[in-house]
Amino acid sequence: MKKALTVLSLALLGNASAATLTVWSHFGDVELTWLKQQAAAYTKATGNAVNIVTVPLGDIPDKFIQAAPKGQGPDIVVTLPQDRLGQLASSGVIEPMDKYITSKTDLDKTSLSAMTYNGKLFGLPMFAEAVAVVYNKKLLPNGVPGTWDAFIKAAQSNTGNGKFGFLVDLSNAYVNYGIYSAYGSYVFKNNGGTLNPKDVGLANAGADKAASLLNDLRYKYNLVPEGVTGDVAKSAFTDGRLAMLVTGPWDMGDIKKAGIDYGIANLPTPPGATGKWSPFVGVQGVILNSYSKNKVAAAQFAKALVSGSAQLAFNKAGGRIPVSLSARVQLKSDPVVAGFGKAISAGTPMPNIPQMSAVWGPWTNAVTQSTQKAGVNYSNINDTAVKEINSNIK
Repeated sequence: MKKALTVLSLALLGNASAATLTVWSHFGDVELTWLKQQAAAYTKATGNAVNIVTVPLGDIPDKFIQAAPKGQGPDIVVTLPQDRLGQLASSGVIEPMDKYITSKTDLDKTSLSAMTYNGKLFGLPMFAEAVAVVYNKKLLPNGVPGTWDAFIKAAQSNTGNGKFGFLVDLSNAYVNYGIYSAYGSYVFKNNGGTLNPKDVGLANAGADKAASLLNDLRYKYNLVPEGVTGDVAKSAFTDGRLAMLVTGPWDMGDIKKAGIDYGIANLPTPPGATGKWSPFVGVQGVILNSYSKNKVAAAQFAKALVSGSAQLAFNKAGGRIPVSLSARVQLKSDPVVAGFGKAISAGTPMPNIPQMSAVWGPWTNAVTQSTQKAGVNYSNINDTAVKEINSNIK
């Protein structure tokens, strides 16, 4: 009888100390099923319960900022894009994760940088995306050439009679950032993991060279006609009339449906560039509520979600590109993971500070103006854009 009471008291003690984690997630369908499976495995291993609440992605940041200080928010959010990180960190509602992480070696360095704000890791990266060159193997059997001259030659030889060698939306600043970065242009200067919003590099000599090259793609190389949007370019690719397209993982479903035999590669280094092509990288990660009463348990669950085995299962569920290097190795035969994985590793994290919202409008206008006619004054266009950006930030 005494032994039975001891077992009962231990069981009650275990239940009393077990946590119930609240998780907010925007996942649906197969990805929500994956999250529930991960939660069940975590509960079985730890005894801690997990309550998953579905919240639309666009609603999460504002609701989180309002709820967290009142003790009504989630313990963790699965997942949030890094461009909202600065807003949440400056509001004081998310917890730095550095002290909970003993090893970061399995996580892609670009993705870790994306989830770092003012030198602190404010989220565990889970998946990422970047643009790359998707090519038609039938039209380009030897793949994307490794040098710029050979790339242009291959593109031009595939252009004409209703076919195109290379297309990109020239007015899209996000898609074309890799060229700006290659020439030494930047949005905000990165000083050891801290972005300086007072140092905008979109009107330096590198930005002028990048704008000039985008103009050349239309007027010197005669590759990208006027009126080409992302959708127009994708349509040409899925019709089998385009050899090379700059796009991201979001278009791969349509490309696969079209039955195109495709490959994925990085854009070669632009002529006269000081660095390699480095596209913007968008990362989504798991964040921890600074007001949570279950931080250790929540961090434990967060770490489980970004483990190699969990990310492998997540990719199998929804096709997202993992930031776990061990998961990528196991998925090396998947051309989407392998191809875009290389672009992500070569990329630059999209700025995660709130001031980025001041950049998009003026910068997009500058990129558009730079490609509307031949021989425009790129320096004036870029100077005007940066003045407007700085004014917006102030």
